[in-house]
Parts: sequence; structure tokens; C-alpha cells
Amino acid sequence: MSKIFQKAKSFGKRTKAFMYAAVATILSPVAAAAQSLAGTGYEAGTSAMEEVANQIVAYVPYVVNLCYALAGVVAVVGAISVYIAMNNEEQDVKKKIMMIVGACIFLIAAANALPMFFGISN
Repeated sequence: MSKIFQKAKSFGKRTKAFMYAAVATILSPVAAAAQSLAGTGYEAGTSAMEEVANQIVAYVPYVVNLCYALAGVVAVVGAISVYIAMNNEEQDVKKKIMMIVGACIFLIAAANALPMFFGISN
């Protein structure tokens, strides 16, 4: 039995070494390309960052509405779960209620904080 563990352990060490070598092989051309492009100017990066910022501004209202919808679904499913728990006379009904209310408050707070996080004013 110990021979099997020793073989598995040595296989794991060889696999780890292979993974390190593979990652180094993959990342070395990326670093070389980044260094070769470093002196060409920053116009491409600036325009790309502006495009990403515009896309984030466009997607934030949809994500906020999605958070509100998820909060509504959590509230409805939670209410059904609490109703079933109360009918079955379970012990932890208060705990379920508090968890569901907490989840809904978190989703609503996250939906309100998301535009502020990205600096978007409504």
C-alpha cells in the first residue's frame, strides 16, 4: 500500500514540475511582446480603456435591474419556504426568515451601491 502512495506522490511532483514548465513557456512570449510594445505609445490602451468604461456604463442599469429581480425571486421563494416550514412546525423558522430578509437587503444594497462603485450618477 505504501508503494502506491509513493508512486502517486512522485507522479504528483512530476506533474507539478510539468505544469510550472508549461506556464513559464506560455507566459514568456507574452512578457516579450509586452516589453516590445511598451515604447510604442499609449493611444491604443487609452482608447481601449475608454471603450470599456463606456460599456460598463451601458451595462450597469441592466445589472441593477437584474439584482432587483433576483431579490424579488429570493423573497417569493423564501416566503414559500417559510410558509411550508411554519405549516410543518419546524424549529428554525425565525432563522429562515432572518436569512431571507438578509439576502434581500444585501441584493438591494448591492444594486444601489453598484453605480456608485463605478462612479455613475443617475
